[in-house]
Amino acid sequence: MHTALPQNQLLQQLSDDEQHAIKRHCKIIDMQFGQVLCEEGEHCGFVYFPLSGFISVLTSMQPNQRLEVGLIGNEGMLGALCCMGITVSPVQAVVQGNGSALQIESQVFANELQHCPKLQQLLQQYLAFYVVQLTRLVCCNHYHETEPRLARWLLMTHDRAGDDQFFLTHQYLASMLGVRRSSVTEAAGSLLEKKIIDYHRGQIHVLNRTALEKASCSCYRDLLDKQHFYMHDLPQTNAGFVR
Repeated sequence: MHTALPQNQLLQQLSDDEQHAIKRHCKIIDMQFGQVLCEEGEHCGFVYFPLSGFISVLTSMQPNQRLEVGLIGNEGMLGALCCMGITVSPVQAVVQGNGSALQIESQVFANELQHCPKLQQLLQQYLAFYVVQLTRLVCCNHYHETEPRLARWLLMTHDRAGDDQFFLTHQYLASMLGVRRSSVTEAAGSLLEKKIIDYHRGQIHVLNRTALEKASCSCYRDLLDKQHFYMHDLPQTNAGFVR
């Protein structure tokens, strides 16, 4: 029996011919935990379509202080702003979960985009959802307590990991959530005590997905609903990217 290769959900919505026009310029790369794909304020010469694994999108207020404002798995892409002529990255993108991605040069992708109205439409929808995700996560980080935020983050990670187990340290979680490590330790300890997760030497194991959803703030479910609306239910227009 052959195992189906992982796919990118954005590209899957294109016809075979449309996919071929993009993929002929791509190469498959391995994504390794901690790998920096682009730096904030620096030129980003590539667009990435994750096939497996996932990418954290981070912003910083000052050196050594980062906050996660987005998470990208095979439902999306990294580097969409190049389609609007913006080649300097406003964020840092770091691989959070090992996997693979299709990589294509930004300029080549922008050129191909002009010949594919369907992909233009998909990118407009994805960028709209991405803004919604960013604003929702900023509000979540400001208003919600650490434990429900941690549960929300673990659910989003679980969705993209493709496995019940994934590697995360308390220090990294603290950085992602913008809180002290002691706060993450306390919140994770509570989920551990309730037998919702298990944690050992950086390995998190989701034991009870249903309970984890109940422990999460409403942001997780709301973002799922918003993703479905913007990627599937949003009324389509004929507007393309302005060059």
